[in-house]
This record gives sequence, C-alpha cells and structure tokens, in this order.
Amino acid sequence: MDYTVSKLAKMAGVSRRTLRFYDEIGLLSPARVSQNGYRVYGRAEVDLLQQILIYRELGVPLEKIRSIIAAPGFDRAAALREHLTALNAQKAKIESLIKNVERTIRVMEGEIDMSDEEKFEGLKKKLIEENEKKYGREVREKYGEDAVKESNRRLAGMTPGQWARQEELSHKIAGLLARAMETNDPGCREAQKACELHSEWLCMFWKPGTYSKAAHRELAQMYVEDERFRENYEKIKPGCAEFFRDAIDIYCAE
Repeated sequence: MDYTVSKLAKMAGVSRRTLRFYDEIGLLSPARVSQNGYRVYGRAEVDLLQQILIYRELGVPLEKIRSIIAAPGFDRAAALREHLTALNAQKAKIESLIKNVERTIRVMEGEIDMSDEEKFEGLKKKLIEENEKKYGREVREKYGEDAVKESNRRLAGMTPGQWARQEELSHKIAGLLARAMETNDPGCREAQKACELHSEWLCMFWKPGTYSKAAHRELAQMYVEDERFRENYEKIKPGCAEFFRDAIDIYCAE
C-alpha cells in the first residue's frame, strides 16, 4: 500500500514537517514523487520509518541513525532484536522504580518500614541500567567484561553514605570545572582539585588497586573522543571535555 505524506504522518503519529525534514537530510526519502508533486511512500519506507522512530525512542541522535541504516551490512531483524533487548531493560528499570516508589508511599503512610538501603535500591539499579545502555559496549571493549561487572557490583553495593558521597563528588567536580574554565588554565588550582576529586570518584567504582595515572589519562581521552561521554561534560560548558582532559594530563604527570 502507498501513502502520501499526510497519510503516513497520521498513521505513524508524527508531523508532516518531520517526514519532510527526514527527506531533506537523507534519512527517509519517498519511494517516488507523483506527477502532481506528492511524495509517495511504500512498504519499504514504512518499515524504515518504524525503525527510525524506535531508534528515536531509545534516544539515538538522527546523525547516528542515518549512519546505522545506511551501513552496507544493516540487518533490520538484528536491529529489532537489539531494540527489544534495550526496551526490556527499560521496562525492568521502570518496574524497579515503580516498586520503589510504591514501597516509599506505603512507608510514608505507615503501612510498612523501609531501611535506608532499600530507599536507594531503585536509584542504584537505574544508574547501572543507564550506564549499560549508554556506555556498556564501549567500556567493555576498552576495559573488559570483568571490569564492568566489578564496577556494577561496587555501585550496587554502595551504602547510602557512599551513594551520597559519589553524588557530592560529581557536583563538586562540575562546579570546580565551571569556575576553572573561566581562567582558561587547566593547571589552575580549581582544575587540579577537580582532577583530585575525580580520582576519588573513580576509585569508588573501580576495583581496588586498579586505579593508575595512566588509566585516568586514558579515560579522560575517552571523554573527548566518545560523543556520549563528551556530552556529559559539554553540559557544564562548551569545550569542557577537552579542558578536563588537559587538566587530567597535568594532574597525572605530577
């Protein structure tokens, strides 16, 4: 069956403008253009749009989607299986959070008691699952399966005090970097303090004895090269990923 822009947009729950934009950037083009100028989409385009929208729901950027589906070896069935795995992970995360919130409400209403550790279980599981989704493959390729498992184990076993400390460190590091960037000097006191706190933060997740200056520098380079890591620091200030990398180079050279 063939679809015009209007019909396909209505069926897929997107705007006509979105479909036109996808055509403009070469992400999804119509099968043909009719004599009266209407874009016409066929079955193949409908299937491809479904794939694109699933990727979008999973938070994949358009540029990344375009490179994936344009790859010579793109396998739609394999991609859908990957989507299913990711969606099941999201489902498990949401279900865990729902249980945690429901239990908290029951505690607040005096029905049951909840330990401090239990209050953090949902949050820790959420962070582990988000890290797996965003960085799991890259980190495994660089550091190996055992390192990832150990990091997840240490995160899952954090006490409320340790959880609060790692969050405190994250906020302090971001604040120090924002101030340090105003000096344009990665060797300044604030930048080097951020590096010191970052090493403490890493040691909360890495297996004891595995931290080294070389590993710290290698990770800092990944913050620059990998767009997902880079995005976290660019939220602080544009150029922060490179600035932090340079600051860590100085810190680790001492």
